[in-house]
Amino acid sequence: MRILLIGEYSNVHWTLACGLRQLGHQVTVLSNGDFWKDYPRDLSLVRRPGWCGGLCYLMRLCTLLPRLRGYDVVQLINPMFLELKAERIQPVYRYLRRHNRRVVLGAFGMDYYWVHECITRKPLRYSDFNFGDQVRTDPEAQVHIDDWIDTAKGRLNQMIAADCDGIVAGLYEDWVCYHPHFPHKLSFIPYPIRCDAQPALQPHDRLRVFIGINRSRSIYKGTDIMLRAAQDVAARHPEEMTLTVAESLPFDEYVRLLHDQDVLLDQLYSYTPSMNPLEAMAHGVVCVGGGEPEHYEILGETQLRPIVNVQPTYESVVEQLEYLVTHPHEVVRLREQSVEYIHRHHDYIKVARQYEDFYQSLL
Repeated sequence: MRILLIGEYSNVHWTLACGLRQLGHQVTVLSNGDFWKDYPRDLSLVRRPGWCGGLCYLMRLCTLLPRLRGYDVVQLINPMFLELKAERIQPVYRYLRRHNRRVVLGAFGMDYYWVHECITRKPLRYSDFNFGDQVRTDPEAQVHIDDWIDTAKGRLNQMIAADCDGIVAGLYEDWVCYHPHFPHKLSFIPYPIRCDAQPALQPHDRLRVFIGINRSRSIYKGTDIMLRAAQDVAARHPEEMTLTVAESLPFDEYVRLLHDQDVLLDQLYSYTPSMNPLEAMAHGVVCVGGGEPEHYEILGETQLRPIVNVQPTYESVVEQLEYLVTHPHEVVRLREQSVEYIHRHHDYIKVARQYEDFYQSLL
């Protein structure tokens, strides 16, 4: 198959492309590298600041459009798959629809259905937008609500979801938000992770804990609470724990820092580990974050429980970190399970085969 993957979040499309190429498919990735993370891509489309940057972006897009034709499958990372206003993305979507066989929408994060379902139907006990029946009204969450509800972006998302040939979700949270609306069009496929070599799980004299901070999303994702909890536990156990804090690093540098750690703190309000913690788990780093039962159920996993699941509170994070600090043998076991879990469910070749089957079912 000839496959075009447009857009990038956390290396999902590039890793998927590598897997699909291993299976013999011709794959092109068009993206901006996910901004400062600068992930690899085949065709680069980056918007620079200012009106001149916007004009150059449009000119570059126009020169690329003829090369975005004739594919068997085009997959969009998100309804906002270009750095344009929703009104300008719609005709590009129509062009892609007209000149390619099938179009697939990725339900891979922030979009209308994620926001809408979490503030109305509330299928999750907690999320980025609700705690039980209570909708989050803090400014960080409200920005995204205002961005997607009753807006051109939201309408674009609804149009593409209704019009496209298939929708694929990579996390339980995204699947549960799309499923009531598109049960026959939606497929759940785990995120792909490269796990080419078995990591050497060297024991450390202290528990090495790592947290990545994106200041613009820290409160929204709960990393502010996780950081405070980790700092407090580290202060109580200076001989048993070290804490590394990284801010807005490029992907390669982030990965280099992460691979020498024991534990990663990530996303307080999630049910499921996303790409960064999955990448860490492939290298034997234990994820403290989202590992709810629903996550394991959708994978069909009945044995492995490598993720240290926390509830969305400071106290829960402190409790779990205290346990890991005082039970080093448990850390070793969880590190080994983490690697096995990634090989079992997220190996990029296995995941690419699931995508291959999904794409072929649409053709």
